[in-house]
Amino acid sequence: MMRIVPKREDCVYTSCYCEENVWKLLEFIRTENTAPLEHLAAVFISNQNRMVPLWKQKSGRGDHPVIWDYHVVLLQTGLQSDALVYDLDSELPFPCSLKLYGAQALRSDHDIRPEYHRNFRVVPADVFLRNFASDRSHMKNADGSWKMPPPPYPPIHTAESHMNLDDFISMDAAVGWGTVFSLDHFLLRYIGHSSSSSPPSSSS
Repeated sequence: MMRIVPKREDCVYTSCYCEENVWKLLEFIRTENTAPLEHLAAVFISNQNRMVPLWKQKSGRGDHPVIWDYHVVLLQTGLQSDALVYDLDSELPFPCSLKLYGAQALRSDHDIRPEYHRNFRVVPADVFLRNFASDRSHMKNADGSWKMPPPPYPPIHTAESHMNLDDFISMDAAVGWGTVFSLDHFLLRYIGHSSSSSPPSSSS
């Protein structure tokens, strides 16, 4: 399989800035022309409560999930094999098949309380690169100090906006860009079965 981004250790990465990490991955792919942008998407994972559990995260402990307010991964489709997930915060392979990522990192919403159920906003790569903007104000304390050190490069902005991160984190389908899915509908769309069902049997 052709590598479309650098090895994990060579990627542009800043802890707790997952949306910018994914933006930088897509910027690399666009600049180096390593894959068609129409087969790539930024996937925002959150919910109305901004409490979403993910397993197999580097900051997790054992088999306990990390509860994020939101998380962002890169999704690659259009492959002969399974769709791939690029998650720089995961202990799983980089990239990881969506089937494996779904089974080990996402698991199922049927075994957790409703307030933790996950939604997925899938934003096409070109739309994300063209529209995303963040002044990083969400990572500042009331006194102006940083909650976590920011990336070394300037904030990402567009001609229209310096801050629209909330429009991407929102799971209101009427807001922002892309398409919003439930966990089961996301998995059904991209691997053909939900987290609560068995894979469809093959036919000749």
